[in-house]
Amino acid sequence: MAKRLISMMVIATASMWALTACDNATDSSVDTTDQVANKVATADTAAEPSTSEGKPTADTVDWSLVDNGTKPADPTNYKYPFAIDSQNVRDYAEFFKVDAATSQHNLTISMASNEALSKVLDQLSETYVSHELTDGNEMTLIIHTTPDITASSYDYVLSDDFAKGLVLPIEIKPDGKKGEAKAHGEMVE
Repeated sequence: MAKRLISMMVIATASMWALTACDNATDSSVDTTDQVANKVATADTAAEPSTSEGKPTADTVDWSLVDNGTKPADPTNYKYPFAIDSQNVRDYAEFFKVDAATSQHNLTISMASNEALSKVLDQLSETYVSHELTDGNEMTLIIHTTPDITASSYDYVLSDDFAKGLVLPIEIKPDGKKGEAKAHGEMVE
């Protein structure tokens, strides 16, 4: 964004020079090249807040922009889209060594997790590195970012009918970790 602003300022300044080139000798309001460069440098550093060491401060995910106002449902009385004795639920439970109820819950959450992921990615843009879903008793969406994002967490309540009201914990980890998916949610270094 700052680069676009700088480009626009340079173009505007060049346009002013072209329009006033004929009368440049008598007009003292036209900036010299050094004055324009100083203004651009000042605008560039003023646009980015920094720490006392002069490093840019980390950005933070604004969870209020992610929140959708959906109220959490009670997972014990929830009408899941998968029957507790279905083959998918049994296979997941066996593979990840969890009980059938956890398996049923995690399958539903994992299939609906893109809803939450897309809302967070809207804010992360080029700072996003990778993501993963943890399997086991506590499914969590972990989003790995570059170090310029502040670590944070949030309990996202899914709003889509498929998993409406179920809670997906989200963790932002600014560790720059990028891996290759091996199995559902596992990362390989």
